[in-house]
Amino acid sequence: MSDLLHHPVSGCDFMVRAMSFDPDRLVAIGQDGERLTAGELAAQISQMQQLFESLEPRPRRAAVLSRNRLEILAVNSGLDFADIVGTALHPMGALEDYLYVMEDAGIDLLIYDPAYYEDTAAALIARAPGIRHAFAMGGQGAGRNLIEAAARFVPGPLVAPLRDPDHVSRIAYSGGTTGKPKGILCTNGASATSFLTQMMCWEWPREIRHLICAPLSHAGGAMLMPILHRGGHMVVIPGFEPVAVMQAIQDHRITSILLVPTMVLTLIDHPRFAEFDLSSLEICYYGASSFPPARLKDAIDRLGPIFFQFYGQAEAPMSITVLRRDEHDTSDPLRMASCGRPTPMVRVALLDDAGQPVPDGTPGEICVRGSLVNGGYLNKPEETAAAFAGDWLHTGDVAIRNPDGFLRIVDRKKDMIVTGGFNVFAREVEDVLTEHPGVRQAAVIGVPDPRWGEAVKAVVVLEPGVTVDPATLIARVRERKGAVQAPKTVDFVDALPVTAIGKPDKKTLRARYAAVAA
Repeated sequence: MSDLLHHPVSGCDFMVRAMSFDPDRLVAIGQDGERLTAGELAAQISQMQQLFESLEPRPRRAAVLSRNRLEILAVNSGLDFADIVGTALHPMGALEDYLYVMEDAGIDLLIYDPAYYEDTAAALIARAPGIRHAFAMGGQGAGRNLIEAAARFVPGPLVAPLRDPDHVSRIAYSGGTTGKPKGILCTNGASATSFLTQMMCWEWPREIRHLICAPLSHAGGAMLMPILHRGGHMVVIPGFEPVAVMQAIQDHRITSILLVPTMVLTLIDHPRFAEFDLSSLEICYYGASSFPPARLKDAIDRLGPIFFQFYGQAEAPMSITVLRRDEHDTSDPLRMASCGRPTPMVRVALLDDAGQPVPDGTPGEICVRGSLVNGGYLNKPEETAAAFAGDWLHTGDVAIRNPDGFLRIVDRKKDMIVTGGFNVFAREVEDVLTEHPGVRQAAVIGVPDPRWGEAVKAVVVLEPGVTVDPATLIARVRERKGAVQAPKTVDFVDALPVTAIGKPDKKTLRARYAAVAA
């Protein structure tokens, strides 16, 4: 029997099918109002594929550095069809981080946005000796003009190549909040499972007009395929700027959007929030970091019951669990702290340090099996073996399962604070702090302490014009969670540091306060 009989479909198959429905239908609108149809996108992908395949020497791995723009849709798909492994450089990253990725991934093709990154691209070309080809998305500078070079090719029909499930199509680099970023080998099988999970388990508006403001290099890009297959279109703006986002929602009658929690809070706390009509929004997808229950309730009060949570990580992309809109029970603090229940596409267990399942109500590490799991880490066999120990993906997230099956993440395993021999889960302390009406955001970390080993410290952002006594917050936690979890100290700051993808940056906080303690 031929292997072709049961050969699975891949992302390229999904793209070919999506482009074939109706070539004249709208699929994307750009920042300046330019409109892109399915037929035009298919033609651009074909031209990009032919251009990349014509290059000598033939590229193996490409890095894309750009803010959100329509050309990225064709570039990323063109790389995939040409069997060039793509890597996204985060638009808010630093030059040294980019150079590390270029060397670690063996990048030989650089594609960049000259409007924002011309100087950075020139520095990369000068300092990364592995680069053989460089293209600018429009214009001429350190790299050739990509748009002009691709336009020389006559568009042809898109043909999906045969790809095995373990074929690597992309390398996604972790945020590096616990050390050097790791290159995650993204496989066709995991990407296909992620897409099918979105199609099967995610809620969608009847008419999809989706705003892309999260980076297309990360979760924003994963929205393309389900939107195309459900007949919707996306509006692409360069990045997250709160007034521009609210203006776009109003102008385009946006029905769905993907945001990280810090972006949601930036919108609802913005002084101009009330000036815009955001009533068209039906669904706000959110994930990537914890959302304090008290602030999530604030968001629901301001925007309505539109919130849909997905929990995953690059090692198991997008959707290990989901929490649907009607499962956000604002009267139940435990439910509001939940990341939902596992999707049917994965096997999930909460395991202790010995790899054994823990009972309901007991903290355990979220571990995952199934075709959603990606292929390990590039050039890091020891880290790969540790992450896949016992034939489970160890996510590093510690959670508690409630009797109804909902999971509640209490901390990152590496962020757990050990004080006086007791474990403190930062998320639980943060949730108590943010319930105080004067607290806008809170991050809890452990700092070196000669007596306790680590002492619990709270770093707090207050509401504008509000004053809160640190002793009040400490007493609040002591009353709710006990003396062990109560912060020894509370510091007030104007803003919490965040990573490039909008997560609170506890690595920076720990370094800052460790230096103070020293």
